[in-house]
Amino acid sequence: MGIVAGLDSSPDFTRIVVCDTDTGAVLKQGYAPHPTESPDGGRPSDVDPQAWLLSLGEAAGGGLLEGVQAIGVSAQQNALVPLDRHGNTVRPALVGNDRRAQVAAADLIDGLGSREAWAQAVGCVPQAGQPVTKLRWLARAEPEAAQHVAALLQAHDWLVWQLLGRPSRRTTDRGGASGTGYWSAATGSYRPDLVELALGHQAMLPEVIGPAEAAGTTPEGLLISAGTGETMAAAFGLGVQQGDAVVSLGASGSVMAVHHEALVDASGTITSLADATGMHLPVVHTLNAVRVLRGAAEMLGVADLEALSELAMKSTPGAHGLVLLPYLEGEKTPNLPHAAGTLTGLRRESMRPEHLARAAFEGMLCGLGDALDVLRSRGVEVRRVFLLGAAAELPAVQAAAPMLFGTQVVVPQPADYAAIGAARQAAWALSGQLPHWQGASAQVFEPGEELAVGQAVRQQYRTVREQAHPGALDN
Repeated sequence: MGIVAGLDSSPDFTRIVVCDTDTGAVLKQGYAPHPTESPDGGRPSDVDPQAWLLSLGEAAGGGLLEGVQAIGVSAQQNALVPLDRHGNTVRPALVGNDRRAQVAAADLIDGLGSREAWAQAVGCVPQAGQPVTKLRWLARAEPEAAQHVAALLQAHDWLVWQLLGRPSRRTTDRGGASGTGYWSAATGSYRPDLVELALGHQAMLPEVIGPAEAAGTTPEGLLISAGTGETMAAAFGLGVQQGDAVVSLGASGSVMAVHHEALVDASGTITSLADATGMHLPVVHTLNAVRVLRGAAEMLGVADLEALSELAMKSTPGAHGLVLLPYLEGEKTPNLPHAAGTLTGLRRESMRPEHLARAAFEGMLCGLGDALDVLRSRGVEVRRVFLLGAAAELPAVQAAAPMLFGTQVVVPQPADYAAIGAARQAAWALSGQLPHWQGASAQVFEPGEELAVGQAVRQQYRTVREQAHPGALDN
């Protein structure tokens, strides 16, 4: 049928994959880092969106897109691009988890009355990274710039608009809109009053189009699909569907699952996002994941996480009674912002390096298991768990995760899943039919006979958590 391309503009780089429309096979790839003025290569909170276009052009060099019929765009989430009435940027884009906006988040919660009011309104509680919170910061910190803001886009919206030649119509998708803090996945509509609450006046918002709709066609006849955020594109590229959950192992962790309806959570523990297919993606975050392993490796004096994993494999499930509550940075799930980590069960026979290493892996995974249970308690079906991140390759993680999560665990081979998801969306817009591409190549691990052992370890963990923090996870 032809070839399509998926473009992923991450915080640091642009990656492009060119795929066969029928099978999804990756035929060609391109890559380029974003140009940065930061001397240490870090990611500043203010970025000129033109940097995204420059790296896009470089990644697409050498005729990479010749013969491509449609392009899908994935981009970093929460990047706010404020435009004036002429379509020019009022100031650099506000990207990432902008710590400058922490006070603004609290202001917005007070402005609407409560965390519960925000959860009911848009399925999430304002956080420093969200566009709505960045708007409040902009209104307070740069009032003159804020007065000139006439329209709001996110990174993928802006890139799609640029590729189409800056038409009068500006679009976004459900996935991207659901992370703004002023669009509700439950009602499928904007809350312009929340934009005004944050910014001080109204601004034009992009039209939210359906998953299979095209944003438009370039003057050269190239179809551009709706685009979406990186999280939604990666889930689509992986082939995640109802009954699947995705556990991401970064320094912090996240658990999300495909669900048939938006989940309104008055506590704010669940963030109600939309996916790239018309379904929903409830997400639960933890503050402590791989940072727990790195801390344990430093404490034990081992060289790296591979060595920590090797050490942990010398222990046994339950770590000879050692239990680590991994709340090293406080915790979001359960909501314990001022907590510290707790190590219990110390006996002479358990005070060995391998048992502490095992307790670190089990503590991290039990903490993520608690987040998974928050979704299960709301009726979210979890038949298998996709485990993402470099730490997912560690033998100690692969050995413990199935028994502790109580389900099949899938560890996909590393690939550019956000770009692949964007390409799959392009194929959908081109053909009008959802492409059934082959799923990600992966290792599959079953809990098997160790399921009961895993349940016992989880119960040991719950008992310690309840003793240290009574009622912390009660609904």
